[in-house]
Amino acid sequence: MIITLLALLAASPLDGLDQIYPHLDSLYLDLHRNPELSSREEKTAARLAEELRRLGYAVTTGVGGTGVVGVLRNGKGPTVLLRTELDALPVEEKTGLPYASHVTAPDPSGKIVPVMHACGHDIHMASWTGAAALLVQHKDLWRGTVVMVGQPAEETVKGAEAMVKDGLVTRFPKPDYCIAVHDSHDAPAGKVMVTPGYALANVDSVDVWLYGKSGHGAHPEATVDPVVIAARTVLAWQTLISREKDPLEPAVLTVGSIQGGSKYNIIPDEVHLQITLRTYKPEVRKQMLDGIARIAKAESLAANSPKEPLIKIPESANATYNDPALAKRVGAAVARVVGEQNFSEWHPEMVAEDFGTLCKAAGSPYVQLRIGAVQPAKFEQAMATHATLPSLHSSGFAPDREPTIRTGVITLVAASLELLDKPIVQR
Repeated sequence: MIITLLALLAASPLDGLDQIYPHLDSLYLDLHRNPELSSREEKTAARLAEELRRLGYAVTTGVGGTGVVGVLRNGKGPTVLLRTELDALPVEEKTGLPYASHVTAPDPSGKIVPVMHACGHDIHMASWTGAAALLVQHKDLWRGTVVMVGQPAEETVKGAEAMVKDGLVTRFPKPDYCIAVHDSHDAPAGKVMVTPGYALANVDSVDVWLYGKSGHGAHPEATVDPVVIAARTVLAWQTLISREKDPLEPAVLTVGSIQGGSKYNIIPDEVHLQITLRTYKPEVRKQMLDGIARIAKAESLAANSPKEPLIKIPESANATYNDPALAKRVGAAVARVVGEQNFSEWHPEMVAEDFGTLCKAAGSPYVQLRIGAVQPAKFEQAMATHATLPSLHSSGFAPDREPTIRTGVITLVAASLELLDKPIVQR
């Protein structure tokens, strides 16, 4: 589909894509074979910095840790920021591909873990590099400033904030618009999607420690059992979703871990619970967080716990809210290039990321577009047989790399040219 499309776009800014694609493919394979964990993307950052310098961008490294910023000025006009992520995940690759990752590395605790680009950040980096190249090749078609941002630590939702704290919006041109792409495991390669408004969720990781009084399991009357408190608390938390929240406002509360006790016949002193909370609207987020604390305290009080629960929120990220007007404008521009039949609106999801943090710090409207990554025949077969495709973050995730990278490049270039000024033609 894409090759045919490009053949129809004579004298377009995408003409050079066929020429640069072999280099993008080589870059993708290198990145895929050599993934790095969040906040440790030294070689990845160096490679992207080298790519931008070769193209003529003014490059700064070490922004917010391992972040990369490349600036290309081309006369007076708007500033457009294009962002990619650098990091991979602690996942063992089981795709069987000849270029599969066999990398291992120490995680933050020092444990050696396998590492894989299981979320497609290698696809994003290759597409981002291709867009950077085509915008340089076709500087005659636009005016303004392009800011290329390679962001570390997206998977731990810490990298965007770190770059902002290190002066991303004060040391470099302040963007008027921010654009990113993300691949999808549930759409065929060649398709582009956008979600106006809330696209991805707020996420809050919540630790809760519930306390009791330990003792022999055969004499519960002499104890306060935090395991029972935990059981009652987990069930009561679900009423926040089913009975306290407006049913038309989305939220998810999942208890992913309960840890307490050491032996069959010992009632422990404490139980530790770990929660992931997903919401969209700020008021719903506050209602849920307040409710988590209220119910934990109430259940502890009802059980005569010796002390109040300890509650901490070690990790949070804000929702991704695609500016509706910008989504409509950029979406129309992309649809003109990829074809209306290959463009559609997309449903909101409860996963999260920190792209919006970069843009909110600058006060800039932003849009993250989705690009399909599944080989079309495999997608059609899966839909026909109701089979489950390997998802993002899974050991079997393997994008259909060429059409996905090409679509990523096309999407970023089309969006950028829609937002940048056009040169004045002298007559």
